[in-house]
Amino acid sequence: MSRKVIVDADACPGKNIIIDVCHEAGVALILVSSFAHEISAPAWVEVRKVDCYPQAVDILVSNLAAAQDVVITQDWGLAAICLAKGAVCLAPDGKKYDDSRMPAMLELRNASARWRRGGGRTRGPAARTAQDDQCLENSLRRELGLLP
Repeated sequence: MSRKVIVDADACPGKNIIIDVCHEAGVALILVSSFAHEISAPAWVEVRKVDCYPQAVDILVSNLAAAQDVVITQDWGLAAICLAKGAVCLAPDGKKYDDSRMPAMLELRNASARWRRGGGRTRGPAARTAQDDQCLENSLRRELGLLP
Protein backbone atom coordinates (compact mmCIF):
# COMPACT_ATOMS: atom_id res chain seq x y z
CA MET A 1 0.00 0.00 0.00
CA SER A 2 1.28 3.47 -0.81
CA ARG A 3 1.89 6.29 1.62
CA LYS A 4 -1.05 8.49 2.56
CA VAL A 5 -1.87 11.53 4.65
CA ILE A 6 -4.61 11.15 7.25
CA VAL A 7 -6.08 14.21 8.98
CA ASP A 8 -8.05 14.36 12.23
CA ALA A 9 -10.19 16.96 10.49
CA ASP A 10 -12.85 17.95 13.03
CA ALA A 11 -11.03 21.02 14.33
CA CYS A 12 -7.91 21.01 12.17
CA PRO A 13 -6.88 24.41 10.86
CA GLY A 14 -4.93 24.54 7.62
CA LYS A 15 -6.93 21.93 5.70
CA ASN A 16 -6.58 23.93 2.47
CA ILE A 17 -2.79 23.91 2.86
CA ILE A 18 -2.83 20.15 3.44
CA ILE A 19 -5.06 19.59 0.39
CA ASP A 20 -2.82 21.74 -1.85
CA VAL A 21 0.44 20.06 -0.74
CA CYS A 22 -0.98 16.54 -1.05
CA HIS A 23 -2.30 17.34 -4.52
CA GLU A 24 1.09 18.66 -5.59
CA ALA A 25 2.83 15.57 -4.17
CA GLY A 26 0.30 13.19 -5.69
CA VAL A 27 -0.35 11.60 -2.30
CA ALA A 28 -3.68 10.15 -1.18
CA LEU A 29 -5.43 12.26 1.44
CA ILE A 30 -8.06 11.10 3.91
CA LEU A 31 -9.97 13.64 6.02
CA VAL A 32 -11.71 12.02 8.99
CA SER A 33 -14.53 13.91 10.65
CA SER A 34 -17.66 13.37 12.69
CA PHE A 35 -21.06 13.95 11.13
CA ALA A 36 -21.33 17.10 13.27
CA HIS A 37 -18.70 18.88 11.14
CA GLU A 38 -19.12 19.95 7.53
CA ILE A 39 -15.99 19.22 5.51
CA SER A 40 -15.66 20.36 1.91
CA ALA A 41 -12.88 18.97 -0.24
CA PRO A 42 -12.08 18.29 -3.89
CA ALA A 43 -13.42 15.05 -5.39
CA TRP A 44 -10.01 13.32 -5.24
CA VAL A 45 -9.88 13.69 -1.41
CA GLU A 46 -11.44 10.86 0.57
CA VAL A 47 -13.68 12.24 3.32
CA ARG A 48 -14.64 9.69 5.98
CA LYS A 49 -17.49 10.53 8.37
CA VAL A 50 -18.07 8.81 11.70
CA ASP A 51 -20.67 8.99 14.46
CA CYS A 52 -20.39 11.77 17.01
CA TYR A 53 -19.55 9.56 19.98
CA PRO A 54 -16.35 10.40 21.90
CA GLN A 55 -13.11 9.28 20.25
CA ALA A 56 -14.83 7.97 17.08
CA VAL A 57 -12.59 10.06 14.83
CA ASP A 58 -9.48 9.05 16.78
CA ILE A 59 -10.36 5.36 16.51
CA LEU A 60 -10.79 5.54 12.74
CA VAL A 61 -7.61 7.59 12.25
CA SER A 62 -5.60 5.14 14.35
CA ASN A 63 -7.08 2.19 12.43
CA LEU A 64 -6.22 3.77 9.07
CA ALA A 65 -2.67 4.79 10.01
CA ALA A 66 0.21 2.59 8.95
CA ALA A 67 3.99 2.83 8.91
CA GLN A 68 5.28 5.78 6.86
CA ASP A 69 1.86 7.47 6.64
CA VAL A 70 1.60 11.09 7.77
CA VAL A 71 -1.04 11.80 10.42
CA ILE A 72 -2.01 15.38 11.23
CA THR A 73 -3.72 15.85 14.59
CA GLN A 74 -3.85 18.13 17.61
CA ASP A 75 -4.55 15.13 19.87
CA TRP A 76 -1.41 14.03 21.70
CA GLY A 77 -2.93 10.66 22.62
CA LEU A 78 -3.80 9.91 19.00
CA ALA A 79 -0.33 11.03 17.93
CA ALA A 80 1.21 8.59 20.43
CA ILE A 81 -0.83 5.69 19.02
CA CYS A 82 0.07 6.56 15.43
CA LEU A 83 3.76 7.01 16.26
CA ALA A 84 3.72 3.51 17.77
CA LYS A 85 2.44 2.23 14.42
CA GLY A 86 5.37 3.86 12.61
CA ALA A 87 3.50 6.84 11.19
CA VAL A 88 4.93 10.34 11.07
CA CYS A 89 2.78 12.72 13.13
CA LEU A 90 2.45 16.47 12.70
CA ALA A 91 0.49 19.02 14.68
CA PRO A 92 -1.60 21.50 12.64
CA ASP A 93 1.04 24.15 13.39
CA GLY A 94 3.62 21.97 11.62
CA LYS A 95 5.49 20.76 14.69
CA LYS A 96 6.55 17.14 14.44
CA TYR A 97 5.68 14.82 17.31
CA ASP A 98 8.43 12.46 18.39
CA ASP A 99 8.65 9.46 20.69
CA SER A 100 11.19 11.03 23.04
CA ARG A 101 8.84 13.84 24.15
CA MET A 102 5.60 11.86 24.08
CA PRO A 103 5.64 10.52 27.69
CA ALA A 104 6.01 14.04 29.11
CA MET A 105 3.33 15.39 26.76
CA LEU A 106 0.88 12.65 27.79
CA GLU A 107 1.58 13.25 31.48
CA LEU A 108 0.90 16.98 30.99
CA ARG A 109 -2.31 16.12 29.14
CA ASN A 110 -3.40 13.85 31.99
CA ALA A 111 -2.55 16.42 34.67
CA SER A 112 -4.46 19.14 32.78
CA ALA A 113 -7.50 16.89 32.43
CA ARG A 114 -7.43 16.12 36.18
CA TRP A 115 -7.16 19.86 36.91
CA ARG A 116 -10.17 20.64 34.70
CA ARG A 117 -12.24 17.81 36.21
CA GLY A 118 -11.52 19.34 39.63
CA GLY A 119 -12.90 22.71 38.52
CA GLY A 120 -9.64 24.28 37.34
CA ARG A 121 -9.36 26.22 34.12
CA THR A 122 -6.70 25.94 31.46
CA ARG A 123 -6.01 28.21 28.51
CA GLY A 124 -6.91 27.19 25.01
CA PRO A 125 -4.51 27.25 22.10
CA ALA A 126 -2.98 30.51 20.94
CA ALA A 127 -4.50 32.21 17.91
CA ARG A 128 -3.32 30.75 14.62
CA THR A 129 -0.71 32.81 12.78
CA ALA A 130 0.62 33.01 9.24
CA GLN A 131 3.83 31.50 10.64
CA ASP A 132 1.84 28.44 11.79
CA ASP A 133 0.48 28.05 8.25
CA GLN A 134 3.96 28.33 6.74
CA CYS A 135 5.41 25.85 9.25
CA LEU A 136 2.62 23.35 8.46
CA GLU A 137 3.22 23.71 4.73
CA ASN A 138 7.00 23.34 5.05
CA SER A 139 6.77 20.37 7.41
CA LEU A 140 4.30 18.52 5.20
CA ARG A 141 6.33 19.31 2.07
CA ARG A 142 9.44 17.96 3.83
CA GLU A 143 7.68 14.76 4.89
CA LEU A 144 6.31 14.17 1.38
CA GLY A 145 9.68 14.74 -0.27
CA LEU A 146 8.91 18.11 -1.85
CA LEU A 147 11.57 19.87 0.25
CA PRO A 148 14.99 18.61 1.31
